[in-house]
Amino acid sequence: MRINRNNRIKYDPLRRLTAALLAVLIAGACPAAPALGADPAIPNFWDAKERLKKPDLSELRRLRFLTTVDFPPFNFLDSDGELAGFNVDLARAICAELGILDRCQVQALPFTDLGEALHKGEGEAIIAGIAVTPKSREEFAFSRSYLRFPARFIMPKPTALSEPIYRKVAGLRIGVMAGSAHERMLRAYFPDARPVTFSRLDWLYEDLKERKIDGAFGDGMRFSFWLAGTDSQGCCRFAGGPYLAPEYLGQGMAIAVEKKDFALAAAFDYALREITVNGKFAELYLRYFPVSFY
Repeated sequence: MRINRNNRIKYDPLRRLTAALLAVLIAGACPAAPALGADPAIPNFWDAKERLKKPDLSELRRLRFLTTVDFPPFNFLDSDGELAGFNVDLARAICAELGILDRCQVQALPFTDLGEALHKGEGEAIIAGIAVTPKSREEFAFSRSYLRFPARFIMPKPTALSEPIYRKVAGLRIGVMAGSAHERMLRAYFPDARPVTFSRLDWLYEDLKERKIDGAFGDGMRFSFWLAGTDSQGCCRFAGGPYLAPEYLGQGMAIAVEKKDFALAAAFDYALREITVNGKFAELYLRYFPVSFY
């Protein structure tokens, strides 16, 4: 697999639900949260009984993935200036599963140039977190989602709650980012909680550590990095969840291809399922997310 170092540019860039419905959403959409000390949960969005046909890519001369360099830990430049990240390693694993590692490349471009580059034939796929929306589906075809970002509660370790959590948060002061999808989700799914809104995430974390709030609700991935870091001082852990809600949080990450290239999207689906089944996806996930946000 060749990493193309050219053109690398670093740039700045419901209503209320019942407790029963929420329980169905948690149990059916994602793995259950592990108990403290248990093995980390690995997200799996594939039906174990589903079988996908292995694609014939013998006529594919090249598979170039287009990505960016400013979205760690998914795509970034490492200390040696080399392109690295979860998406880069995932692209490599996909190519290996499809048996085309010698024809596989990754090239980094500014995010705003990715679509045009794909349409001009400068690449065959985009693996850079393009949101799967009705509008983007007018321009691209997508693989199935390979990673979604659940909402999670975090709480001080001595008071962290376990499922069912719906009624247990009644009256508790729960920190959440003001105006965010997570605030809307908290108010809809947990209407008896007492939201405390923040304009800065570091202020939310400080109030949580100082027990000025009972817990926080937000992006599980961001929370996982904070919990794993020194700033948290080991104060807290995940509580309940995870909660997936596409109407608030989107469809997650998928690989984009040209709109008519359904065969390539299907090939990615095959490879993504296979590397999930054989454990390669779990290996990559825990490499970049040692504190699982599931």
